[in-house]
Amino acid sequence: MATNTFIALLRGINVSGCNNIKMTELQQLFNELGFKNVTTYIQSGNVVFQTTIEEIDKIEQQIINRIKQTFGYVVQVIVLTKKSLETIYASNPFLQEPNIDITKLHVTLLSNKPTENDIVPLKTLSKNEDTFTIVDKTIYLYCPNGYGKTKLNNNLFEKKLKISATTRNWNTISKLVEISNL
Repeated sequence: MATNTFIALLRGINVSGCNNIKMTELQQLFNELGFKNVTTYIQSGNVVFQTTIEEIDKIEQQIINRIKQTFGYVVQVIVLTKKSLETIYASNPFLQEPNIDITKLHVTLLSNKPTENDIVPLKTLSKNEDTFTIVDKTIYLYCPNGYGKTKLNNNLFEKKLKISATTRNWNTISKLVEISNL
């Protein structure tokens, strides 16, 4: 069986003193699940790993169950294939715009593809200079005044689209692509 590279993005860990998981503990948890070449990146719950399991929802459920068993709380997990992450990275429409400040780019990853009925009302939410584009299960977000000041945040997208989401800045996405290619 072939070994494939995946990226797990955990939602809402190590934020404001809640759902604390040390990256060494997270790495150990992934190793205990039988995953190989496990690498974590920063404290927000980004894990690159390899496994022969091919079903993403099975991998996600294993991680969710083990975190609940080990730490006593449920964390949403979005798992991407290496290829999916590379496609997300290569497809950012904001990178085609002149004078874009990449430090103001973010990517919100969705657990499912939103319906067109849910997307249409979202289009009215772009405020000031903040703007976004939805491509499949990815929201590309540009916040020139900073992510901390935008109303277009993870919680808003989850509420309006009625699906789980997690957001990463462009630097994190870039670093995860780099790590997954090592």
